[in-house]
Amino acid sequence: MYFIGIDLGTSAVKLLLMDEAGNIKNTVSREYPLEFPQPGWSQQAPEDWRDAVLEAIPRLLAGFDASQVMGIGCGGQMHGLVILDSQDRAIRPAILWNDGRTEKQVRYLNEDIGRERLSRLTGNIAFAGFTAPKLLWLKENEPDNFSRIAKIMLPKDYINYVLTGVHACDYSDASGTLLLDVEHKRWSDEMLEICSVRKEQMPRLYESYQPIGNLRPDIARALGLSQQVLVCAGAGDNAAAAIGTGVIGDGGCNISIGTSGTVFISSKSFASDRNNALHSFAHADGAYHLMGCMLSAASCNKWLMEDIYATSDYAAEQAAISGRRLGENHVFFLPYLMGERSPINDTNARGCFIGITMDSSRSDLTQAVLEGVAFAIRDSVEVARSLGIEISSSKICGGGAKSPLWKRIFASVLNMKLECPASEQGPGMGGAMLAMVACGVFPDVETVCRQLVHVSSAVMPEEDLVEKYEKRYRQFRKIYPALKPLFPQLQ
Repeated sequence: MYFIGIDLGTSAVKLLLMDEAGNIKNTVSREYPLEFPQPGWSQQAPEDWRDAVLEAIPRLLAGFDASQVMGIGCGGQMHGLVILDSQDRAIRPAILWNDGRTEKQVRYLNEDIGRERLSRLTGNIAFAGFTAPKLLWLKENEPDNFSRIAKIMLPKDYINYVLTGVHACDYSDASGTLLLDVEHKRWSDEMLEICSVRKEQMPRLYESYQPIGNLRPDIARALGLSQQVLVCAGAGDNAAAAIGTGVIGDGGCNISIGTSGTVFISSKSFASDRNNALHSFAHADGAYHLMGCMLSAASCNKWLMEDIYATSDYAAEQAAISGRRLGENHVFFLPYLMGERSPINDTNARGCFIGITMDSSRSDLTQAVLEGVAFAIRDSVEVARSLGIEISSSKICGGGAKSPLWKRIFASVLNMKLECPASEQGPGMGGAMLAMVACGVFPDVETVCRQLVHVSSAVMPEEDLVEKYEKRYRQFRKIYPALKPLFPQLQ
């Protein structure tokens, strides 16, 4: 039997074909464009996701017996506002998770509606990337489009709709809309009213591992698959990646260094921190998690390498950073290229280098970017630690985790053991594993994680570097507060 996992990312969709033993038989990826119509804005055409997925699946199955495909599961970029008209056509490009146009609406929600009320209704406060502020922005700035909305969806849910014709959403992804009562797993009537949304405009809610339907006949024919293939609800990318790395139960942790960076801490019960600096979301295993999210992580390094240095040889650039230089760099980097979410929640924040002198080198800047991302992830880890949560080790995944140097920096900055999964497939593997549960191959998410997820190696913190990075982190912590008043003036 085969299962297809879909990782609907920001720059590309990645698909994998996995058998019931967890062996990855094939992978395929397709890129699509990302639009930045104004500084700080970010959007994509849902039709580009659809076309990429429908083109990629036959290529994924080339040379394999397509009749053996039993299920499909999707993990996708969260928070994106996809709006469909009465004919289920996308009304406009989706406003993405890293879009910062909603500063006014976030301020209205957090200050006028009130953080305490929002937290009571949803378990969270408003962040620029969340879906609810985008709806308020749309209502104010594109009222004609707002009036045409028949269905409100999230990116991976649009792909599930294309495959099945069903309007569905899972709890983990719905958690990031600010429209879900996360603790009780239901759409919040009060939040829908605040955003002028009717419940019938919202998709039906499911657990991530539940089946939502079979393939539409026309889609099955086009893809060469059986109409009996089951599609599960899937999960937001971070929850799906956590399943793919086996992070479930109390106190499990996963750090993902992708386009964005996340700290994901699983829990069997609902919890939230007093200041809502971390997100309180549902998990794909049916329980809950806390999550800190930075908007620009590996994308900071990609920006420096490709846009500034005009190179794609990442390894060569990092090779110049010798071990003796770690913890000694005099250059700092704030990784706020798209503003920032956790824990500072500041759409005006911007990236910057500080501490550059005449003897600063190219490799100093590269090292500063790697360290700056690690310091920013630690900011969220410190919030979790302030709640009394003990995090002594974590799984690590994402494109940035392929760098031995970066993992070494992370381990010592965070002072924790980092475990590398044997299969580095993130949300795609998690999606396929959820599909296995939906198809009855495994009885629950805990069992599939226990049987299919394995650790291949670990990176330990180095005592001398831990001490050096502790000092550097304390210096890093002073930079943003000092620059915060200046950032709004730069817009």
